[in-house]
Formats: sequence, structure tokens, C-alpha cells
Amino acid sequence: MEWDKYFFEIASVVAKNSKCLSRQVGAILVSGKNVLVSGYNGPPAGVPHCGERYENDNNLMNELDRKGIKKYDYTIQFCPRQTLGYKSGEGLEWCIAGHAERNVLITAAKHGISTNGLSMYLTCAVPCSPCLVEIINAGIKEVIVTGIKYYDIMSYYLIFNSKLIVRSYRDF
Repeated sequence: MEWDKYFFEIASVVAKNSKCLSRQVGAILVSGKNVLVSGYNGPPAGVPHCGERYENDNNLMNELDRKGIKKYDYTIQFCPRQTLGYKSGEGLEWCIAGHAERNVLITAAKHGISTNGLSMYLTCAVPCSPCLVEIINAGIKEVIVTGIKYYDIMSYYLIFNSKLIVRSYRDF
């Protein structure tokens, strides 16, 4: 089995652990032919996921009410940001999830694993600029993504002005 395919399949399984109601993303850090750390997008440890927020987050309930969205207009199966009418990348102040990229770096740090020179496999396109800043500063040498689609203009700038290699798994 080709190594990129192998690692991408592992990252895809990791993504299934995400409790995010919007999208599930997995990330793994690899050294040579070894998976060192995995992570996925979701709320911080011990914080209720968004499906539970509809029952216990008064701020969210007040915002839904302010926008005229009544309880029968949504279910706990939908992302609160989507319910509030935000598009992808908007209304992030309502999102409690950490991105898979950040979570895998934090998990490595928590367990004393150096990230310098590692490869990161992601089940998404090019990361957002805040995640790229952290990836670059963590010393990741390459990021393998599902496709070369830039999240924002700053993502493009960061990649082309750093030593980070970004390549698409789908191109192989």
C-alpha cells in the first residue's frame, strides 16, 4: 500500500471521532513511516459538544431568539452557526470547536512530542491562516491535504513565504 494512502486513511478514521455538526476533519502527525499523534476538530476536553449546547447555552438561545429562530425551527443535529445563518468561516465567535490541525499540535505538546520536521496529513483542503501560523511555527515540514484550495488569501501568502511544503494527496 502506498504510504500517502495509508496515512490518509488513518486520518479519515480519526476524523470520524469528531463531534462537530458542521464537518469532521482528522489530522495525524507522521515521522518517517510512523504515526505519532492524531487529532480531530471538536470542543475542548470536557466541554459539551454543539448538539448539547441547544439545551444548556443561554447565550446561544438568546441569540436564536433575537434572530427570531424558534425552538421548532432547528434540531440538535445542526451546527449552531448554520442555524444562525452564517456561512463557512463566518460567525466563528459561536464556534467552540478547535481545528484538527491545532488539536494535533496541542496533543503533541501535551505529551512532549517534538513536531519539528514532521509531516501532517489532513482530511481537508489547505488550512486557514491561523492554523498555518501554528503549523509553520511548530516546524512541520509538509502538510498533505485533500486538495489545493485556499481557505483565505493569507493562507496563500503564508505558504509561499515560508518553507512549508503543501501538497495534495489527490494529486498522486
